[in-house]
Amino acid sequence: MDKPAGMFDRDFEWSELVRFASYEGPEATLGVVSGRRRQGKTFLLDGLCRAGGGFFFSASEATEAESLRQFGVALARYEGQRVSYRFAHWEEAVEVMMSLATPGARPLVVVLDEFPFLAKASPELPSLLQRALGPQARHEGGPVRLLLCGSALSFMGSLLSGTAPLRGRASLELVVPTLDFRLAAQFWGITDLRLALLVNSVVGGTPAYGREFVLGDAPADLADFGPWVLRNVLNPGRPLFREARFLLAEEPDLRDTALYHGVLAAIAQGNHTRGGIAGFLERKSTDLGHALTVLEDTGMITREPDAFHGKRSAYRIAEPILTFYHAVMRPEWSDLERPGQAPLVWERSQATFRSKVVGPHFEQVCRTWIRWYAAEDTLGGLRTRVESGTVPDPAAKTSHELDAAVFGRDLEGREVLLAIGEAKWNDIMGLGHLRRLQHIRDLLQARGGVQAQYTRLLCFSGAGFTDELRGLAEQDHGIQLIGLDRLYNGD
Repeated sequence: MDKPAGMFDRDFEWSELVRFASYEGPEATLGVVSGRRRQGKTFLLDGLCRAGGGFFFSASEATEAESLRQFGVALARYEGQRVSYRFAHWEEAVEVMMSLATPGARPLVVVLDEFPFLAKASPELPSLLQRALGPQARHEGGPVRLLLCGSALSFMGSLLSGTAPLRGRASLELVVPTLDFRLAAQFWGITDLRLALLVNSVVGGTPAYGREFVLGDAPADLADFGPWVLRNVLNPGRPLFREARFLLAEEPDLRDTALYHGVLAAIAQGNHTRGGIAGFLERKSTDLGHALTVLEDTGMITREPDAFHGKRSAYRIAEPILTFYHAVMRPEWSDLERPGQAPLVWERSQATFRSKVVGPHFEQVCRTWIRWYAAEDTLGGLRTRVESGTVPDPAAKTSHELDAAVFGRDLEGREVLLAIGEAKWNDIMGLGHLRRLQHIRDLLQARGGVQAQYTRLLCFSGAGFTDELRGLAEQDHGIQLIGLDRLYNGD
């Protein structure tokens, strides 16, 4: 099957879907497709059905009776019937659906999009599908390639876990991710790398934000970035203005939205530990366990272990539009809703935007680059994990934060610290930054427990490097300078 025209990237996802749909076995099979909203899942699955003549049904938030009526209409239309099916319950509907492909016929794709809506109204539906995909039904039925799709990550993840009815039934479990920073720049058609990262720090790599939500309006150049934010993000008449609020409202497991918004606000303001978040909210850290777990399960935050302290973790917001909203928009919401106030809000929020939005996002992009793009020759070996961390400095009675710590293994299989790195978005990096990394390397080597004698030093900058630092890096391969060009195009 040829990938649909107009589909950007998604080569891996398309190939996996085609492999699943083209399987020649005589039995029915199950696949689960998930991912955050507006990543193009529906576009992918609709394209798969169109390419192979499959049946596509997109559910809506409705009662069981209404959903069955909608399903019956769609099924009759697919079969070219004038009279709609009238299903009294899902058991009958599933039986008819699974008979769309008869024994001996070619495989047929059947997609149930927004499956969480159906399961919410009819909790028995996963069990009915389990029976329809069981050993006896497989022998009696035809080669239906059933795909369940949904955006509620916590629910979709639970479909195949633990003692869930569909556990062990799926032949495909595909997560459609957001585009990474390199692909996002290509998708937006932005060639100015500084501009590309600024846009990415606001809207991330969600495809819909670059098409439907802004009608293709990309900033023309670096000078147009601020006006673009005012046109599309701080404009009450555009969908991005309320998108962050809707992302939380769309998640069925998020009931106490005030608490979840508070947790996100705390992280956006730079509080990345559980204790820091609790202090910001003036609550006990033990009171936040459930909220943090739910936000993790829904994919809104990630928990990253500290590279040097196994019991510590840093919480980070996974979706840039949420960071931008909680750092810049939410504190100014009343003014932003008033006509003509957005330019003033944007002007007085510049320091916050740089320190709370772009700076942390640049650090995250640098860690992503290390994980996915950096060559072994750059890092000094094959990476096994990449994390941020905190290094204590007992003599100075302080501690140092590391934006990146890169680990690998030596020939004996022992863990070694391949590289440590610092990322500065708006600073020209010089010898002072290098000396700080050298000092941290010395501290790590002195404390023991980490092999750091050959650790390389990675300097990331969005503004450039001094001539002195460039000169040292040219002489010492253990000093690596990574600017925007290398981030987007190198290694």
